Amino acid sequence: MDTANSRRDFLKHGTSLGAAVTVGVANLTAQKSDGKAPAGAKPIELVRVGFVGVGEKGSEHAANLLGMEGVELRALCDIREEACAQTQRLAKKLGKKKPTAYTRGKRDFVRMCETEELDLVYTATPWEWHVPVCLAAMRNGKHAATEIPAAITLEECWQLVEASEKAGKYCTMMENVNYMREEMAILHMVRKGLLGELVHAEGAYEHDTRYLKIKDVGDGLWLGDHHAKRNGNLYPPHGLGPIAWCMNINHGDRLDYLVSMSSNARGMDLYAKEHLPAGHPKRAKRYINGDVNSSLIRTVNGRSIILKHDTDLPRPYSRTHLVQGTRGIVRRYPQFEVCLERKAHGNTWEPGAKFLTEHEHPLWKQAQERAFRKAGKAEGKAPTAQEIARISATITGDFLEDFRLIRALQTGVPPDFDVYDAATWSAVSALSEKSVADRSRPADFPDFTKGKWKTNRPVQILGV
Repeated sequence: MDTANSRRDFLKHGTSLGAAVTVGVANLTAQKSDGKAPAGAKPIELVRVGFVGVGEKGSEHAANLLGMEGVELRALCDIREEACAQTQRLAKKLGKKKPTAYTRGKRDFVRMCETEELDLVYTATPWEWHVPVCLAAMRNGKHAATEIPAAITLEECWQLVEASEKAGKYCTMMENVNYMREEMAILHMVRKGLLGELVHAEGAYEHDTRYLKIKDVGDGLWLGDHHAKRNGNLYPPHGLGPIAWCMNINHGDRLDYLVSMSSNARGMDLYAKEHLPAGHPKRAKRYINGDVNSSLIRTVNGRSIILKHDTDLPRPYSRTHLVQGTRGIVRRYPQFEVCLERKAHGNTWEPGAKFLTEHEHPLWKQAQERAFRKAGKAEGKAPTAQEIARISATITGDFLEDFRLIRALQTGVPPDFDVYDAATWSAVSALSEKSVADRSRPADFPDFTKGKWKTNRPVQILGV
């Protein structure tokens, strides 16, 4: 199928863990323009990185990269000189080369991509800049990685897919939740068959972010604008990402269509009125994004997924990660609990702690072993459950996602996420907006893989 025509038709009709860790996945992120997937990528011994957007989140990623062997943070780009200077000081402190700063305005990342010899361009900018940065990177022969969501509109999703295929470069979306301990243990349980055949899953981004949106710094400079202009599920990857791995989305199954409904928008207007002084421009702004959005997705293979977005009302943080199959059900919030079909089945939740230990993902086992060695724990002496919990609390999903990406490039294999994941997971936002505006009528997902989902093997996160 011709990609450009299919897009138009659719729019018209609606190393820190050590060298022992490796990556195995089914298909390469980028496809050559002839539609054939290369067998692999040439290993990159020293990964040269340019980072765009070194704010609160970006500086965390930059610090991770500076601490990894075989990585050179060669360039930084931000509209604030001090943000770049802060990361430059950290590089000096760690004995690394000073990265070049690009601070000549919002599009100076283009100059960086055109002039710097880089292998990877990584961005943690406001959402609307993710696609422009990734496109500039790939068009200049660099791999691209972006914070979530990768794109806002369906057109942008297709732009990423087409640019990746044309350039033969990876375009990966970085989802830290997929690497968190409980989510990876659940994935391990699913792959072992403990839940039987998967039938249903639920995920969410339920996080009171009103205080962020009214700020005049950081996320407050741009996040509220999306809630004032759009109405749908604006931040789906946290909820959908781990589910997509469990259900092999784009790797044996595919998202087919969704229906979406939003509640009234009341929370942000009320919060701004009560927390901002008279005359403040954000107090006069009107927010249209529903306080709670619920989207129901059906896959081609007949599974159902519920995704929620709830960020403008008082509530505890949750991601409502739930996976249900013919032999059991697991949920992550409000705590980690498991209910499996057994001989003495009592239809009750069991504490997830013992399952977490028994079904610890190999990647997490290796991360824990490394942490124990650094802490001086004697080899051969089994750690206690308390020691495992203490050490595990020091391991972050952000570090693991950065590490996995770098190791993929160093070993010449595809990253855990590909451009089709980036497009598919991000498309939920645009399709939910379309459905909400159309009285919750169904909206179809494009097949960004152009049929390859039928033969792609499940993503493999292997520890050797």
